[in-house]
Amino acid sequence: MASSHTVLMRLVASAYSIAQKAGTIVRRVIAEGDLGIVEKTCATDLQTKADRLAQMSICSSLARKFPKLTIIGEEDLPFEEVDQELIEDGQWEEILQQPCPSQYSAIKEEDLVVWVDPLDGTKEYTEGLLDNVTVLIGIAYEGKAIAGVINQPYYNYQNNEKQKLREHKNEAKAGPNATLGRTIWGVLGLGAFGFQLKEAPAGKHIITTTRSHNNKLVTDCVTAMNPDDVLRVGGAGNKIIQLIEGKASAYVFASPGCKKWDTCAPEVILHAVGGKLTDIHGNALQYNKEVKHMNSAGVLATLRNYDYYASRVPESVKNVLVP
Repeated sequence: MASSHTVLMRLVASAYSIAQKAGTIVRRVIAEGDLGIVEKTCATDLQTKADRLAQMSICSSLARKFPKLTIIGEEDLPFEEVDQELIEDGQWEEILQQPCPSQYSAIKEEDLVVWVDPLDGTKEYTEGLLDNVTVLIGIAYEGKAIAGVINQPYYNYQNNEKQKLREHKNEAKAGPNATLGRTIWGVLGLGAFGFQLKEAPAGKHIITTTRSHNNKLVTDCVTAMNPDDVLRVGGAGNKIIQLIEGKASAYVFASPGCKKWDTCAPEVILHAVGGKLTDIHGNALQYNKEVKHMNSAGVLATLRNYDYYASRVPESVKNVLVP
């Protein structure tokens, strides 16, 4: 019975199924062909029908099952009755079979804050760069990110920069016998699951950074790392996945554009496998419900060799980015 499991593990098991449901919604909106794009603050800050429906699905599904949770979602949506077809009440049984780390076994529902990005990489989503897209559900306790779920709706999707959304109908195509989409999850003290951990090539400095929010600060900081290669891609979730799958050595974002819902879930996955994510000054990010949403001092993350990259952040960049 569910009641025999801790609140945290029940929440993670539910978040896994809810994230999968959100991934299905994200794919369905593309397949139907009407993205319903609106600009929020500027041309690079977009919201689509998929953002709206996925957030309604995630937040409503969580709130029904865990009514005492604090849930903070990216999209500012008016309250409305949610269609029953958007509700996911399942839970991933494999997670319930895992032991809850002892330090979290007595956590109460009301002690947890959940940070939700229903569609991380929206701009890339609108441009057909679908392998950049993730759904992020991060769980925090006492201001610290302790559990997280990342769904990649288009994992195994064969895509590249030249492919754009077709005007009318766009079907996602996967390789032969490939399952479309996957879900990664993790809990501090337990581990991270759903992917194969791989380290970037030894001695190489491969930087992953923003594709659509570049500026002089970002460029100066990346250059200071003396990179062998720079990967410009969308989505914080996507960039952390590049670190844990050995495609990049460091995620460097010297800008205040990133928010708590972008980093909460990915930070857990990275920390659960021995990596490190901080702001540009080396400070841990805080995720309590009263905290400001903006990561105003940027993001620096690595799977290994964090100190090398932290030591190379220019003072001129640190002076501009105030925590």
